[in-house]
Amino acid sequence: MTWLMIGLLGAATFAFMALVLKAPRPGWEAAGAALMLGAAGFAWQTNPKLPGAPKTASAQGRSSGADLVEARKALSSSGARSANQWSIIADGLARNGNYGDAAGVLVAAVEKDPRNADAWLAMANDLVAHADGVLTPAAQFAFAKAAAADPANPGPDYFEGLALATNGQLDEGRLRWSRLLARSPASAPWRADLEQRLARLDAFIAARDSGQLTQ
Repeated sequence: MTWLMIGLLGAATFAFMALVLKAPRPGWEAAGAALMLGAAGFAWQTNPKLPGAPKTASAQGRSSGADLVEARKALSSSGARSANQWSIIADGLARNGNYGDAAGVLVAAVEKDPRNADAWLAMANDLVAHADGVLTPAAQFAFAKAAAADPANPGPDYFEGLALATNGQLDEGRLRWSRLLARSPASAPWRADLEQRLARLDAFIAARDSGQLTQ
């Protein structure tokens, strides 16, 4: 019965990808292979007769993922352009802390629409979160693509500046934030928060330069 359920679940998953998400036909073979590989891995590692030991997902991971998604949406200027099935699925994964899977899903979003700035930005944030805050070259590439796709969007400078500062690249982070502040309208809803963050970063840089602390 267990293997029958696994087979039915795999078939349902494949049908959902092909018919609902309308995954391109050339990718059906790869998707089917991935599902078969997952079933094989289950067979190798699992004994269905053993009693389960349910685990509770990390509440902190879900909370930080949800906060990241909401912060990006609050800064996004893309509007309805980002509202496609891939971005919706990716945001759902990110809200639950599955950042690597979310970034993988967003590859389909930017392949379908390379000018989707919000999808590029979401991918960049997910890649940083998946790397435990490290600004990887892949994340930098995604930030750059987001900025090029929508130069008016404050998100790329804001989040890349945050990632840079968090990684100890204080001057580079300050450059992103000061650049964003210079082009932000006085009425921009993010301006007050950005000014406060920039002031704190300036104080930290001043302390570093005076020898009170080291990077």
